[in-house]
Amino acid sequence: MAAARGLLTLAAGEPIDRIPAPHIEYAQLAPTLIVVGAAVLGVLVEAFVPRRSRYYAQVFLAVAALASAFAAVVGLAAGGYAGDKAHIAAMGAVAVDGPALFLQGIILLSAIVAVFTFAERRLDPAAHGNRVDSFAAQAASVPGSESEKAAVRAGFTTTEVFPLALFAVAGMLIFPAADDLLTLFVALEVFSLPLYLLCAVARRQRLMSQEAAVKYFLLGAFSSAFLLFGIALVYGYAGSVSYAAIADVVDGTVTKIDPALADTMGNDALLLIGGALILTGLLFKVGAVPFHMWTPDVYQGAPTPVTGFMAAATKVAAFGALLRLLYVVLPGLRWDWRPVMWGVAIVTMLAGAVIAVTQTDVKRLLAYSSIAHAGFILAGVIATSAQGVQSVLFYLGAYSFVTIGAFAVVTLVRDAGGEATHLSKWAGLGRRSPLTAAVFAVFLLAFAGIPLTSGFAGKFAVFKAAAEGGAGVLVVVGVISSAIAAFFYIRVIVLMFFSEPKADGPTVAVPSPLTMTTIAVGVAVTLVLGVAPQYFLELAGQASTFVR
Repeated sequence: MAAARGLLTLAAGEPIDRIPAPHIEYAQLAPTLIVVGAAVLGVLVEAFVPRRSRYYAQVFLAVAALASAFAAVVGLAAGGYAGDKAHIAAMGAVAVDGPALFLQGIILLSAIVAVFTFAERRLDPAAHGNRVDSFAAQAASVPGSESEKAAVRAGFTTTEVFPLALFAVAGMLIFPAADDLLTLFVALEVFSLPLYLLCAVARRQRLMSQEAAVKYFLLGAFSSAFLLFGIALVYGYAGSVSYAAIADVVDGTVTKIDPALADTMGNDALLLIGGALILTGLLFKVGAVPFHMWTPDVYQGAPTPVTGFMAAATKVAAFGALLRLLYVVLPGLRWDWRPVMWGVAIVTMLAGAVIAVTQTDVKRLLAYSSIAHAGFILAGVIATSAQGVQSVLFYLGAYSFVTIGAFAVVTLVRDAGGEATHLSKWAGLGRRSPLTAAVFAVFLLAFAGIPLTSGFAGKFAVFKAAAEGGAGVLVVVGVISSAIAAFFYIRVIVLMFFSEPKADGPTVAVPSPLTMTTIAVGVAVTLVLGVAPQYFLELAGQASTFVR
């Protein structure tokens, strides 16, 4: 007690002006700050702007904020922060370097085209004279209740989806740039919580949508718990949550030992178990086997615009965080984590490709396709070289636009119950709507990795990096998995173009310029990155060096 009183006396005697003020580089955090500011403004719009004007205000605010944030990313890259000026900002919390800026640019561009699909209001027939979108008229009302029917009659719309999407994007921007474990965890929660809500607000099949959100929330909570427990163990091992400090302890170059943690610092069991738990949390977000079980149910039940956004942007953010963890924090532990990641990559590629063959719903098929693609990207991660980082960055950029474009096409094929996602209803689509089927075929060929598409360039890059990194067996498994995957992609193309359309088959809705733009951007990126990938590969190569 006497010692405690002495400490309190000393603490009381310290002058308050010695507390150092935090040093925050606001200009270098501008992309995230712009998006967060717009998200807060979006909440105020919901509170104060008349209901009839909210939709236009929210769409304009979201697109303007995302475009401004992308311009800020480009400005930082042009100012040298992707190269020689790269450093750790915000008192060691956030890295401003090539990989962070490159991935942030991909997330922002994919978010812009995803917001266009959020804003689409011409696919469903007007309800009581009001145009409707993919989201519930009033998310808080019980499905099928009188309050829901009254909200539909009144023409209500859930415009809260736009600030929710902006909050999710803000978390995704920080996630691959986080340079300490607590920032990583906070960013994970910031982008996960809005996604749980977005999955639950589908206008049609609301019960399936809410079920998907509950599954995603429960499994996401488990993965967050694994991550947080892993962070605690790694802190016990290294005495710090900073990436650089942990890397120093792993390498054995640490010079200062915290007396309070002297008994646990350097305990390899804490490092191995903690690292495995952190990887578990990240592999869940990536959708890698065996942490993939949420993916097909959530992709199928969520509103399709949200599925496209989530499938593209979440994967980009999660792989960015995974790369930084393995390449900056744990390079000294490479011989321990590489065999594990080998196994995860092989199982992920094979399971995603094989199970996709059995699917009869196009959204579940694309979900298992995304699992297989996570395995292909892991092959580049395992390369543990600059070429590996370059190939992963390129693959993520190519994959995100193909994915959003593919899900945008899915929103167009509709019947009386809404989107017609059962594959049997897509039979003969090429004769009913040749342009829609042709565009979807382009995206499927890119997923399959057919030459002259971005998918081929991305797979070639990651397999080449893996082979040069000594993972030749992984490349063989990847090629076999790609061949299996090509079967079910081409099966859908054959179904669309070489089957007779059914008399009661679905119709193809004519979208507004918003969805047309999303699909056109997806096709353009797919073809440009497939025909002339060299410039973008070089850009990814220039941005492939992590600041340490």
